[in-house]
Amino acid sequence: MDRKVLHSIVIFCLIPFLLISGRVNAENQDITFEEKYAQVGFKTLEESIKEFQNHFKKDVALPKSTPSIQFTHKFGRFYEDKEYKTNDFLEIQYVNENISENNYKIDIRSLKNKLTFEGKTNQKKYKLEDGTNAIYFEDSLFNCLVFEKNNWQYIIGIDKRVSDKITPKDLIKIANSV
Repeated sequence: MDRKVLHSIVIFCLIPFLLISGRVNAENQDITFEEKYAQVGFKTLEESIKEFQNHFKKDVALPKSTPSIQFTHKFGRFYEDKEYKTNDFLEIQYVNENISENNYKIDIRSLKNKLTFEGKTNQKKYKLEDGTNAIYFEDSLFNCLVFEKNNWQYIIGIDKRVSDKITPKDLIKIANSV
């Protein structure tokens, strides 16, 4: 598997669980939920979107819909790949401080450096309302829908633990709202 793809999948899947795992060592017991996210580079959604758009000198559209589960916080992080200059992306997370499985992610990257998911098993192909192709697959921690729109690649993912509530049909509805 391409190193860039593997790196992105690890980031996409592990960061949320590391943040909400509930394991806190003694010196960090007074850190708030928001501070945990800030420690790994998350900011307000607005700040991170602005950084991302300034970097690419192009506006990005976000989905107008979100999954129909409850979230208490939303965070964003612009990741700039200063070493390889190929893995710059915007990561958005909607989370619930009290219900760890209520975890929804959006990664957005330039099509120039898009990830490929050809090796993923059990892929399902869908068409969005505007004719855009989308690929749905289940990963170890997230169920994901990948599609391209306006020269961006979008990867939206929902925690597998809520897959009985949020289905591929729901992710397609969210993708259609971009």
